[in-house]
Amino acid sequence: MPETLTQADTRTQDFLPLDGIDHLEFYVGNAYQAAHYYRLMFGFDITGYRGLETGDKEKASYVLEQGNIRFILTTALTPDHEVARHCQLHGDGVKAIAFKVKDVDASIAAVKKRGATVEQAPTSLEDEHGKFRVATIRNYGDTIFRFVDREGYGKGFAPGFIKKETPASRSAGLAAVDHIVGNVELGAMEYWANFYKKTLGFEQLAHFTDDDISTEYSALMSKVMQNGTGKIKFPINEPAEGKKKSQIEEYLDFYVGPGVQHVAMNTKDICETVRTLRSNGVRFLRVPDTYYETLADRVGKIDEDFSVLQELGILVDRDEDGYLLQVFTQPLEDRPTLFFEIIERHGSRGFGVGNFKALFVSIEEEQKRRGTL
Repeated sequence: MPETLTQADTRTQDFLPLDGIDHLEFYVGNAYQAAHYYRLMFGFDITGYRGLETGDKEKASYVLEQGNIRFILTTALTPDHEVARHCQLHGDGVKAIAFKVKDVDASIAAVKKRGATVEQAPTSLEDEHGKFRVATIRNYGDTIFRFVDREGYGKGFAPGFIKKETPASRSAGLAAVDHIVGNVELGAMEYWANFYKKTLGFEQLAHFTDDDISTEYSALMSKVMQNGTGKIKFPINEPAEGKKKSQIEEYLDFYVGPGVQHVAMNTKDICETVRTLRSNGVRFLRVPDTYYETLADRVGKIDEDFSVLQELGILVDRDEDGYLLQVFTQPLEDRPTLFFEIIERHGSRGFGVGNFKALFVSIEEEQKRRGTL
C-alpha cells in the first residue's frame, strides 16, 4: 500500500522521540554547599551521592529532586579537572541537559546523521540495579545534550551513585521543568534554531524581535523551539543593538560565552510557592507597582486576587489559549548569570510576551545597581 503524506510526515517528525527532561547537571564550585543551598532555599530533597566514599577520586555529585525535577550538582576534587576549569571560566552553571529516551544508540545515530557532534559515544554503565545507557552531543557554548536510557535500570539515579540520607526539605511545590532558556552571541540565534530544527527535529513555536523585547536602552531577540510533542521547549536569546548593554550581553560577559540563562519550573500554586521561597530567603525581581494599575484591563478575569499578585510581585499574561502567571528570581550566585523562573499555566502556551517590557525595565534597574548597564 502506498505511503500517504501524513504517514511520511509522522515518521519524519518521530526520528528522535524524546520522553522528556531526565535531569539537568550543574557544574559548581562546591557541590556539598550548593546542594544544601537548593535544599534550604528551593525545597529540593538530596536523594543521591557520588564521591570519594563511592570510589570516585575526581569529582563529587549530589542528586536533588522535587516533583518531577531532577538536578545533579557536580564539583571537581582536583584543580585541573574539566569541572574545575568549567567553573573557573563560567562560574556555577548548567553543563548538561539530559533527554530521557528509549534507545540511546538510535537517538545518537539519528542526530549524528543530521550533523550533531558526538562528544560521548553510547556507553553502558552497570551495577546491581541494572544497566544505564548514556551518550552526549554538543550544544551551544560548553553546554551539552545528554541522552539517557534508564529502561533497564532499577531504583536510584545511576550506577556509581548511592542513596543519600538528609533531613527532609520543605517543598516549594515545584513540579516540572517548563522550559530552558539559552543565551547565545549576536548572530548565533538563527544558527542554533536551525540546528535544533535539522538535528533534533524541533519546530519553531514563537519568534520575538527587538520590537517585542526592548526598552529605551537595550533589546534582545528570541526564538522558541519545541519538540514534536511540545513538552520540551528551548527559547534561544541573542542580544540586539541598543544604546546600552542588554541583559544578554551582561550574561555573555560574565558567563564568558553562551550558556543556559534560566530554568523555568512550573507549579500548581504560584502564590504559595512564592510565599515559601520568599520565606526561605529567595530574592525575586520586582517590577514597578505601576505594572498592576492596568493589569486587570489587560488580562481580563483570572482566578487569582490581583492584590495578592501585586503583593508577591507575580506577573500575568494572556494569549488565545488562556493565561499564565510567572515570576523570576534574581541571579543564583554573585555572577549575574543563571536564574530561575517560576510559572503557573492556565491554558497559555506562551512565555509572557506582555510582561517583557516591564521585566526588562526591572532587570535594567538591577544592572544599574551592579554598574553593568
